Amino acid sequence: MILAIISRMIIYGKQLFLHILTNHADKIEEVYLAKECDKPLFSKICGTGATIKRVDNQKAQSMAHGGNHQGFLAKVAEYEFATFSQVKKLDRIAVFYGISDVGNIGAMVRSAYALGVEGVVVVTKNINIEGVLRASSGAAYELPIVLFEDGLTLINELKQAGFCTYATASGGKNVSEIKFKSRTALIMGSEGDGIPKKAVAKCDECVGISLKNGWDSLNVSAAFAIICDRMINE
Repeated sequence: MILAIISRMIIYGKQLFLHILTNHADKIEEVYLAKECDKPLFSKICGTGATIKRVDNQKAQSMAHGGNHQGFLAKVAEYEFATFSQVKKLDRIAVFYGISDVGNIGAMVRSAYALGVEGVVVVTKNINIEGVLRASSGAAYELPIVLFEDGLTLINELKQAGFCTYATASGGKNVSEIKFKSRTALIMGSEGDGIPKKAVAKCDECVGISLKNGWDSLNVSAAFAIICDRMINE
């Protein structure tokens, strides 16, 4: 089942706020300031045409659900996920299979965009997109993200669309020895359970990282960045 959910949200934190202000000002509907800002920045905020409201720290903390808002919050337009039909036209995509931690997902989206991945598919029923946006420092706005509920069906669909599917797992072939195909789907599983065995069996190849000093694993976002870089820049 392919999901295309739209989510309205409050974003907060200066880095994310400034990224949206600079790159997606049209998405800003209301701005909430809990601290003074310099005149050039305030003028830029006014230029969006959004309503600007002053709020005290208590109100800002409530809106940010206790998060570190740094005095900058905004109500932004609905976040629209991409469709699978859009993403399957691309050449280099990443699939996050069963990864639930928004910090990891956000970091991986940021790495994906920075390293040149063209789109991301998250195998899940739903996702906290506000958390992903914060953890990605806004990169989630810069590349298409698809929610796809059934991972096994997704792999079948990717293969039918001409992708070579690479599952990551301990014991997989060292990534430095892999010659990636021109149309590639890199599939990352959760740190705890990894990719389900049935899903790994459906993939064209299994890839891993050769670690030193007897260490047996890396954080999934760190592993993704390493493999992703080698996939794009081999």
